[in-house]
Amino acid sequence: MLRVLLGEPPRQNSGVLADAMDNMAKVASMLRKEMNAHEDRDHEYRKLEVWTRGLISSLDELEQSWFAAAFYRKLVVAGYMDDMSVTEQGEYARYVYFYKNGFIRVFSLLDKLGTVLNSLYNLNTSQTKAHFSYFTVLRQFQLLKEHTPLADELENIKNSYREPLQNLRKRRNAEIHYMNAEMQDDLWQRHQGLHDKIQLEDLDSHLEDLRQGLEMVCKSLCAAFRYSNEQWHKNASSQKRV
Repeated sequence: MLRVLLGEPPRQNSGVLADAMDNMAKVASMLRKEMNAHEDRDHEYRKLEVWTRGLISSLDELEQSWFAAAFYRKLVVAGYMDDMSVTEQGEYARYVYFYKNGFIRVFSLLDKLGTVLNSLYNLNTSQTKAHFSYFTVLRQFQLLKEHTPLADELENIKNSYREPLQNLRKRRNAEIHYMNAEMQDDLWQRHQGLHDKIQLEDLDSHLEDLRQGLEMVCKSLCAAFRYSNEQWHKNASSQKRV
């Protein structure tokens, strides 16, 4: 959608984004088949299908936010706020909007994945923490020592993106709980020199953190839904043999 508004051609899914989308689509299709084959009296299959399709939409929106932020970043040339034209200030504001939207969506999407995993594998994470996050779900996997291959893969993915996730989390917390992240940067600079020009934050570094956050989300989704699909087929085969 955003690519059309920006005059860009539609996205062609590839790499880890395509892998994540494909694995989620397979699970959603499998759940639909189960609903058609059985009565699904408790609507569990339906709920999981809706959640899975919601994750597909959320991933699409996250990728678009990253793309739009990167698009507007290219239009920001000045290194200081005071040196920007009115037009460039507008481009910078649009970059900030989509960048913020992106890093908030990273953690929102991970938490949604945690909710799906908690339900799929009966982890009962809410007994440990009423309002749990994706990272609480990962700890619950380790605590219960169940589905170890999946738990280990998700933990390794998380650890390999530790630094960009920490950077994004700090900015998310500043945005949600304290003040706008860019305002915090401005205040710090004003403290250093009251009459100095305000230098922009490192836009390229921040965008790279968001790109890696998107990549981490894609890999986590791919691992979770690939494993779920494999487990489903194993269980179905076992039932047929019995």
